[in-house]
Amino acid sequence: MPESARVEVVIRGVVQGVGYRYFTRQEATRLGVNGWVANRPDGAVDVVAEGDRAILDELLDRLAVGPPGAVVRDVDVAWRDATGAFREFGVRAGGHSGD
Repeated sequence: MPESARVEVVIRGVVQGVGYRYFTRQEATRLGVNGWVANRPDGAVDVVAEGDRAILDELLDRLAVGPPGAVVRDVDVAWRDATGAFREFGVRAGGHSGD
């Protein structure tokens, strides 16, 4: 049985104004994980995603590259227990604002 997990990620670099949030939503939806992505005021991007741990690892690989035009310099990852709080993957206006 797949291991369900939650990953909380902060991506830094040139990741705003290059379609990074929409790229993230597309990849997460393609992989079948739920959660959200949002720009941060400091120029970074927050991602919270839940799903199968192996699939989340695949999402992290994609986030480390990003869309054309992005320059990912740092990916800060924190693993947590899945909460089941999400039913889809969405784009939020900004900031880490809880679930």
